[in-house]
Amino acid sequence: MRLKSFPVGFKMLEKKEELDAIPFMRRPEAKVSLCQLITQVRSNDWTVGADLDNFLSPLCPSIIGLTELPSEGFMDGTFRSIVWTKTRKDGAKYEQGIPRMPVGKYEAVAMAPLVYNPFEPDIVLIYANPSQMMLLINALQFEDYEVMQFFSVGESSCSDAIARCYLTGKPSMTIPCYGERRYGHAQDEDLVMALPAEKMEKALAGLEVLYRRGIRYPISYAGAESDLSSAYPGSYGQMSQLEVIRGTDSRLLIGVTGSIATGKSTVASMLEELGAPIIDFDVLAHEVVEPDLPAWKDIVAFFGEQILQEDRSLDRQRLSDIVFNDMVKRKKLESFIHPRIQEKFILQLLEITQKDPEAIVQVVIPLLIELNLQYLFDNLLVVHIPQEMQVKRLSKRDGITEETALNILQSQISIDEKVGYAEYVVHNDKTVAETRKQVEKLWQTLKEAQKAKKDSKLAS
Repeated sequence: MRLKSFPVGFKMLEKKEELDAIPFMRRPEAKVSLCQLITQVRSNDWTVGADLDNFLSPLCPSIIGLTELPSEGFMDGTFRSIVWTKTRKDGAKYEQGIPRMPVGKYEAVAMAPLVYNPFEPDIVLIYANPSQMMLLINALQFEDYEVMQFFSVGESSCSDAIARCYLTGKPSMTIPCYGERRYGHAQDEDLVMALPAEKMEKALAGLEVLYRRGIRYPISYAGAESDLSSAYPGSYGQMSQLEVIRGTDSRLLIGVTGSIATGKSTVASMLEELGAPIIDFDVLAHEVVEPDLPAWKDIVAFFGEQILQEDRSLDRQRLSDIVFNDMVKRKKLESFIHPRIQEKFILQLLEITQKDPEAIVQVVIPLLIELNLQYLFDNLLVVHIPQEMQVKRLSKRDGITEETALNILQSQISIDEKVGYAEYVVHNDKTVAETRKQVEKLWQTLKEAQKAKKDSKLAS
């Protein structure tokens, strides 16, 4: 996200003496506001803490549950009516609308840059511009989607972020108020979001996946007056292609994936024996780069004849070595190969479904999730084994060290993460007989799924 300031780890403490146990703790030398403390952390790289006596007025500590806000002069609307409301009645309504943490549980607050982790935070405060914040929202919505609602009480915006996050247990974003800009140095473009600490892993995972799909900050401009056909994500242009792939008949398309050495081919062969024809993208990838075909010509023109063997076929190992640590060259290679694979895939699929419109077709794609192709299929099947077993199998199969095998695996999405995308999982870490038993059970499930799909189409 390229944030300008540190994400802030924020923790409420039941006893103020707990502040003394936190490393590198700085206590205020003068009376402060809450937004001043936050800025000292996110901009100065400090670890800070405060109890009730450190605050300039009861407003800030009342929001985080360190004290009640006095009725006289505050809850009666007097304070707000001095500047922010027309009447004390409006001011009292204002104070009633501000979310506050309950009083009595906490005696102090501690904050530190999240990266240092001097304590386990309750929530995390992130300051970002609207573009960065939009990506954060996208990341949080990537899995277990829900509409996100945000609020603004006006002044005392820290209540919208901090108190509302504590009270609801959900991310809470708001616009920093005048006071936070005047005293806490929030910038013109700043927004702030408070996240429950346990949501940070979800946010980071979502950002990583979106990054792999090309959603990044800063957001590049396509141009307000440009032809956007080349700039739109592939999903826009591929909807018509999706209609061809999914068809109008009763076919059922199963995307089969896993990771290196998990046994995708073994499971696919078992399904084929039960009646599911295979389209294997690895086979297609070999076919489209045969000498003198269009993809082969593009690759040789870009990488040079150094990547050819004596028979003019591609030296795959040499080509792999060139692109392994060079994302630009890897993307260029993919741009030569992937469109041609897609063309052959559609031709093979049409050939299969013309013979059998009710075929259960399995399409084996090692990098299915990395390439974001899951939208093509009715369901996904992941063939899973623990990573430790992957490392040993790959090391033995390819005659490489376990360290090298681990590095290769870490260049892909982990097998455990892939499981989260799948409707079906076959665990291939025991005997062949046990794997076959799972596959036979899966086959019955797939036939039931196909029947349900057919009945749904008839009903509509």
